Order: sequence, then C-alpha cells, then structure tokens
Amino acid sequence: MNQDLITLKKGNNLALTKLYKDYRNYFMQYARKFGLDEDSLADIYQDSFITLRDHAIKGNLDTLKSSIKTYLVSIGKYTIYEKLKKVNKTIAYDDLPPVKNEEIIEIDNLQEDEISEEQKKLRIHFKNLGKRCQEMLTLFYYRGLTIEEITESLGYENKNVVKSQKSRCLKSLKELIKSPLN
Repeated sequence: MNQDLITLKKGNNLALTKLYKDYRNYFMQYARKFGLDEDSLADIYQDSFITLRDHAIKGNLDTLKSSIKTYLVSIGKYTIYEKLKKVNKTIAYDDLPPVKNEEIIEIDNLQEDEISEEQKKLRIHFKNLGKRCQEMLTLFYYRGLTIEEITESLGYENKNVVKSQKSRCLKSLKELIKSPLN
C-alpha cells in the first residue's frame, strides 16, 4: 500500500495537511484552465480532497490502478463540470483550451515514477492511434464531454455515429495495448 493512501486512511492532522498541500498546486494548475475564479477552485479542491479521503477510508482506493493524484483530479474535474452547468455555462468544445500532444491524456502530466506499466503502455499506444481517434477519446475521457457535445462540436451526423466511432477507437487502443509487439 502506498504511503499517501496510508496517510489518507489513518494519517494524523499534520500528515494530512502536508498531503493536502502537496496535491493542491498540482490540482489548481490543472483546474485553472476551466476559467473559474480562484475561490471556487479552492472550494472544489477542498471538497475533492475530502471525497478522496472518504473513498480511502471506505477502502475504495485499495485496488486503484491510477495514482492518487490522478484520482483526485478526476473527482475535481467532475465537480468543476457540475459547477459550470449550475452557473449556466455551457462547455463548448471551441471554448476549451486546445489539446496539446503532451496533455492528450491525463497520465502525460504524471512523473514517470508515478505511473504503472499499464499506464506507460497506454501512453505509448495512444500516440499510435489516428488523430481522429485521439481527439474522440480525449474529448470523451479526458475533457468529459458527452456524446451529444462531441456530436455537435465535431460535426457528426448523429450520436450513434459518435458512439460507434468511440467504440472502434477504444477497441483499436485495447488491441494495440494487448499486441505482442509491446
């Protein structure tokens, strides 16, 4: 079990405060791209950290495949989306910052020693997918856009086309990862 998980489960106030501060900068840097004010982001971070701790205490993180930082950012990302929806801000594809190759998926922001072998394979093989598949999977899994939002922003005929395209892209990625040429 990793030390951060132990701290989240059983840590004293000093250890928890240190972990809270260690993750805060990473989270805030990620969250600023959504255009919310600093106070809102600080509130979202605090709520996300509390949720993370609750999940750790309940044992939900015992079999976690990603890093705890990645899981925390994921919690925060969905909280940000909910906040944006509440203040009637629509998340249009054109309003999001452009996807850069180095941040095409969240694990690219992690240090090499923070990611598993599976995540390293994912990173390598994801870059071998076609541009359209990279964009599709990034919008759905990383940016959190719905099928309907992707349909509209990428100009597809209907959501069924997007669903099948996403499915094919995911299947291609899985086949690349499982291929013996790793």
